[in-house]
Amino acid sequence: MNLPIYYYVLGTPLGLLGLFRWGCWLVRRIPAVLYQPALDEHRLSISLVVPVYQEDPHVFAAAIESWLANDVDEVILVIDASDRICQEIARRYPVSVVVTTVPGKRDALRRGWRKAKTDLVALVDSDTVWAPDVAFEVCKPFADPRVGGVGTRQSVYGGRGFLSRITDMFLDHRYFDENASQTYLGKAVSCLSGRTAVYRRALLLEIEDDFMDETFWGVPCLSGDDKRLTTLVLERGHLTYMQRTAEVWSTFPDQWRIFFRQRLRWARNTWRSDLRALSKPWVWRHPFLAYTMIDKAVSGFTLLLGPIFMVVALVNQNWIFAAVLALWWQISRSAKLLPHIRRRPSSFFLVPGYVFVSWVMAVIKIQALLTIRRQRWLTRQVAVENGEVVRTSQPGSRPQGQAPADAQQPEAPAEPRTEAAV
Repeated sequence: MNLPIYYYVLGTPLGLLGLFRWGCWLVRRIPAVLYQPALDEHRLSISLVVPVYQEDPHVFAAAIESWLANDVDEVILVIDASDRICQEIARRYPVSVVVTTVPGKRDALRRGWRKAKTDLVALVDSDTVWAPDVAFEVCKPFADPRVGGVGTRQSVYGGRGFLSRITDMFLDHRYFDENASQTYLGKAVSCLSGRTAVYRRALLLEIEDDFMDETFWGVPCLSGDDKRLTTLVLERGHLTYMQRTAEVWSTFPDQWRIFFRQRLRWARNTWRSDLRALSKPWVWRHPFLAYTMIDKAVSGFTLLLGPIFMVVALVNQNWIFAAVLALWWQISRSAKLLPHIRRRPSSFFLVPGYVFVSWVMAVIKIQALLTIRRQRWLTRQVAVENGEVVRTSQPGSRPQGQAPADAQQPEAPAEPRTEAAV
């Protein structure tokens, strides 16, 4: 069949691009299929360190109960002085509480791991709920003395809306693809997510100065603590591992405005960390890690070529080309999301939405690169101004969507040990 010339003009470069991207994906996917979690029976003492700032009260209480159910040695909550609600909730549980007036998450993390006395420290977000066996599972990779940090598998907690479902798809793609392949090929995971990341305490004490004093182009870094910690661990010759049998659940934005801000912050952190890493010798000792960093940087640009070709086809009324392209997106993305679709088959019908959000995130990545020096949390009231971490709202105010001070809290026994930190 002889097709009009514009089908070849549109189809040939897009087809070549598709083959290139599929090749890049297969380089990750094949080792990801071969990934196995650590199985060695190995247990070390473990403490949880949790920075807390204006958390949803009900989620916070559920998270505390899940951590205590794991029979960990200690739970240390570092709570912002302005957050009286979470301080009140913490008093109902057998946990240690440090109240701090210093804004920013990094200082809270440092205060927590300095207080800990155990072999391992789990750095955990205050909205993260653990499965009953997380503490048992995250210890297993540490049977290898070279392993300095271990990450978990995340899923969305409590969300049923469109953005929550799409986020869940992205998370499964991350843990069944990128992190699985990085673990299998070199035990060098690029980022142990701050939702729950476990480190050897001695290593945290060793790297804390570099962690606290991070700058990028002369500007102190406010966020990106999980990326920074992972990088520092790898820089010092240790390994990082993803233990997928340790599953946790966290809340994620269900509003577009908050979603955009969160992804913009994450994208800036990734650009800063990866560009700096690729300029240093240590990352090239982990060739697959370097490859994935480069691939992630390039994909933010190549991904947008697809919708551009679709717009050109629709403007020129090339309906067959447009239909074939849309069908290909449905089939190809479903194949890449197969581990998630097996878990939640209804997500097959959300694949077009997943493709659309992928384009949105690609635009966000480009915006993040253009504003890479800007240091604002965006979803919290803190920022870097004149080289210092400062609050951007009055103490005691709560972000949009959080419960008011008179919100009913779940009951729980026991009193924590509380101390102030200034």
